[in-house]
Amino acid sequence: MLTTEELKRYNRHIILSDIGKEGQEKLKKARVLVVGAGGLGCPVLSYLTAAGIGTIAIADFDRIDESNLQRQVLYTSEDVGKYKAVTAAEKLSRQNPFVTFDVFTERLTSDNILDIFADYDIIVDGSDNFPTRYLVNDACVQLDKVLVFGSIFRFEGQISVFNYTQDGQRGPTYRCLFPEPPAPGEVPNCSQIGVLGVLPGVIGSFQANEVLKIVLGLGDVLSGKVLITDLLAMSFHIVQFKANTENFHIKGFADYEQFCAGDAEKHAPDSGVLSPEQLRELLDTKEDIELLDVREDFEREICNIGGIHIPMRLIAQHVHQLPKEKKLIVYCHYGMRSASVIQFLSSQGFTRLYNLEGGIDAWAEEIDPEMERY
Repeated sequence: MLTTEELKRYNRHIILSDIGKEGQEKLKKARVLVVGAGGLGCPVLSYLTAAGIGTIAIADFDRIDESNLQRQVLYTSEDVGKYKAVTAAEKLSRQNPFVTFDVFTERLTSDNILDIFADYDIIVDGSDNFPTRYLVNDACVQLDKVLVFGSIFRFEGQISVFNYTQDGQRGPTYRCLFPEPPAPGEVPNCSQIGVLGVLPGVIGSFQANEVLKIVLGLGDVLSGKVLITDLLAMSFHIVQFKANTENFHIKGFADYEQFCAGDAEKHAPDSGVLSPEQLRELLDTKEDIELLDVREDFEREICNIGGIHIPMRLIAQHVHQLPKEKKLIVYCHYGMRSASVIQFLSSQGFTRLYNLEGGIDAWAEEIDPEMERY
């Protein structure tokens, strides 16, 4: 039951006919665990707290660093050196005293993750590395927990919902979208390549929105779909993908550091990342390669370096048009969409795949300064 104070606090929710008092009570009963209290975790936690999710768990073993303050908006200079999870819980408790917070400052491992996740309905992944993402996914599959996923890269972000069952139909898992991690170095993290400060705020807000939709039973949940946004182009695209039912039967855990480290068996030697300079050398020597532009039509009209043009959202329907015998160099704006396409093509039997590092933006900066940038 909602108290008088809660009825006042959540009035703008309650007067929405789609939510009402009954919906707000659902939010109060919900139990959500957020992995990571960093760039994505801060907006997720802030909005779930404000919305009145009854119990919120925060799992993060990291401490606040000064470089975090550019985007992790829960923290101030005085918080540097403190545990993120503890500090976030303290501040959020002051934001909404009607929410209960559980804090986990130990690193998630194969030994403890099932026990930590067991008491929560929905898991939100705000982590920034592939070993944790695969670990979190595999735990959610084994426990049959819904997983709300987000990732960020420079100016681009992705959001999806995994392991979501609706009308008796189980939705895809993280492994259905990304069967294997990218090759080492193919997708650098934020500390290596940077991230626009507001990007995690946008993506984290979308993640919080998916959580509220799931709890309330409203709208169209991003299950079997990944939303991709580019803040510089102000573009939003949804790519659909299907479930691989083999991924529903995960038992136990792997060595995720080893799994994501890459080796000769998992990643063919003739694949990886190409710098703009390396691509120019291939073009100058007229090596037998094929370029694949996975941006949208309007982006290609602004600038391009040739090649086959198939927007990322249409790759699955047109995969038969791509040559498997040639080196295929995939490019987009910054390199994130192309990395996702490469992961998909790898699952389709393509082995000679390269991602243009930094995308066409890096090409314009390093090779062709007269090319129009956007």
